Amino acid sequence: MNHEDPALAKAQAQARLRRGMFLLPSLFTAGNIGAGYFSITQTIAAASGNAQWHLDWAAIAILFAIPFDALDGRIARMTNTTSDFGKELDSLADVITFGVAPSLLAFVWGFHFLPESINVLLHQHLAQAGGFLCFLFLIGGASRLARFNISHDPLPRNPGRPGRKYFVGMPIPAAAGLLAATVHYFNGIPVQAWWVAVCWLIMVGLSAFLMVSTWRFWSGKEINLGGRHPFQLLLLIATVVYIMVRFSEVVLFLIALIYTFSGIWARAAYSWSRRRRRGKSSDSRNLPDPAVPDRDPLRHT
Repeated sequence: MNHEDPALAKAQAQARLRRGMFLLPSLFTAGNIGAGYFSITQTIAAASGNAQWHLDWAAIAILFAIPFDALDGRIARMTNTTSDFGKELDSLADVITFGVAPSLLAFVWGFHFLPESINVLLHQHLAQAGGFLCFLFLIGGASRLARFNISHDPLPRNPGRPGRKYFVGMPIPAAAGLLAATVHYFNGIPVQAWWVAVCWLIMVGLSAFLMVSTWRFWSGKEINLGGRHPFQLLLLIATVVYIMVRFSEVVLFLIALIYTFSGIWARAAYSWSRRRRRGKSSDSRNLPDPAVPDRDPLRHT
């Protein structure tokens, strides 16, 4: 009869549970990669027909990957299963899902289906500029990830409130979400007007710039999901999810725009307040010293 040591059996069970805990964050990262791969295939399929449907699903896949990306790191920290392998896998997944997929989607949606009826030279210039800026978006996203991986507690150029953590530069999931939310807002209908393509050029270029900037963006890390009121939190999450799904086109587009311009507004407000402080300090230096008598007689005539 085989008698197994209870202590050994318990240790083996804990080891299996520990391995499963390490696997859990990687499953969310795999879901992130799967969503990015699906988005790429849908964007490619748009060229063969039914472009609106395929492009809309490509955008939805990128938006769907954002919660996966947010949860894998949070789950790893909550379960104390962070590892170098997980960090590298997460970065590679982000390059695919939030770098390659949105840059390809941005080019196909914004420039591939421009009608031939517009000026031939304008069509050529828009397509070339679109390809270049979409490539810059990809490079900017990869550079943003590389900087994030090597930085330890970086500080933005416009510091925020003490004690709060901020992203330095726009996170690549947020930049990809801005492009995907815009495509989804238009239900995947490709761009047909040249002036819309120009606006799209500006948005793609702005997203690329914000990623490599040193401006601060809200990180949301102060949100605590481990509170003592799980029912209220569950009810709030369910309500938010319902609103986002029911009115996804408008709600997701507004969220993406608000987050993008919050970083721009924070930088502009910081520059304005700094100039104002400098102006006050220069004015105080130019004031006459009351201890020194005024010896100019013409000033009293």
